[in-house]
Amino acid sequence: MEILQSLYRPYVSRPFAFDLQLFAGDKTEEPTSKKRADAKKKGQVGRSTELSTAFVLLIGFFIIKVMWAHIYGSIAAYTTYVFSHLNQPVDTENILRIFIGIIELLAQTSLPIMLGIMLMGLAINVFQVGLNFNTEAIGFKPDKLNPINGFGRIFSKRSLVELVKSLFKIAIIGFFLYDFLKDHLMAMPQFIYFDLPNSLAQIADIVFSMAFEVIAVIIVLGILDYGYQKWQTTQDLKMTKQEVKDEMKQTEGDPQIKGKIKQKQRQMAMSRMMQEVPKADVIVTNPTHFAVALQYSKGMVAPLIVAKGQDLVAKRIKDIARDARVPIVENRPLARALYASAEVGDTVPAELYQAVAEVLAYVYRLKNRRRA
Repeated sequence: MEILQSLYRPYVSRPFAFDLQLFAGDKTEEPTSKKRADAKKKGQVGRSTELSTAFVLLIGFFIIKVMWAHIYGSIAAYTTYVFSHLNQPVDTENILRIFIGIIELLAQTSLPIMLGIMLMGLAINVFQVGLNFNTEAIGFKPDKLNPINGFGRIFSKRSLVELVKSLFKIAIIGFFLYDFLKDHLMAMPQFIYFDLPNSLAQIADIVFSMAFEVIAVIIVLGILDYGYQKWQTTQDLKMTKQEVKDEMKQTEGDPQIKGKIKQKQRQMAMSRMMQEVPKADVIVTNPTHFAVALQYSKGMVAPLIVAKGQDLVAKRIKDIARDARVPIVENRPLARALYASAEVGDTVPAELYQAVAEVLAYVYRLKNRRRA
């Protein structure tokens, strides 16, 4: 028993240490704006192909439905024309006429559809990712030829998710197709008793109804996929704490260096301010916490604040003023008001003109007595 206790004792007495450094490399930070901008330049953006496909199909079938009478009439008229001229000799002129007629027919029937699809595809992509033109995504990358990397992409977590999404999409669309067709398949054999225009019109109505129902399902799936793609892109772009720090150093500079620069700038500003104290006409004090140096000469709109400080800085201003024989006047309310309402280099605020004028008049009287 003692042997077991002696073996167990080191593990009991050893304190449990939770090392946070183990998680230092985890990507827990939201991507910065620079990270997102760089990813956008590379084409790494959250967009859903299902959403683009859905709206392209929607505009395509909508244009076909609107132009159905025109499309049917144009094709029927041209077919009638071709079959009515079959007895003509086969020569260059007749072949060229048929070819030009086919081009005109395609322009009348297909061009509006293609134009609408192109504009809708552009609009939905701009909606998803904005105007983003780059060629990096289609550039040649040698690592894409590596079969090991290829197998890694095929059997990756993302590929598995896409497979599940595709199977789910096929199942949902298949269900709606089955639910729609089961009510119309039995009626289709009756179309053989109709003439061609009526049967085509009936079939067109069924096809358009089925297409718009399926497109509505695809739009819903596309919206869900768009939200997922945005979320997945954010997850892929997440950064570690060290990456955030490194980016801040690159964009804004090392915080320690910036701190030293600011400290040096404060020291230089303080030195310039102290050099102006001997030129002041009066120092207004609290008397211990605040000190404000005022200067006024003929032609100025209002007295100028050439220096101000609190506590140790105020003491330094008063010491320099004494050495330079600049008058020091104690006025607690005025000192506090001047310190709070204006910065070095500003003129005295208008609401303090009267109080400052009284102080300056007192200083000028003292100077005149000394001269006398």
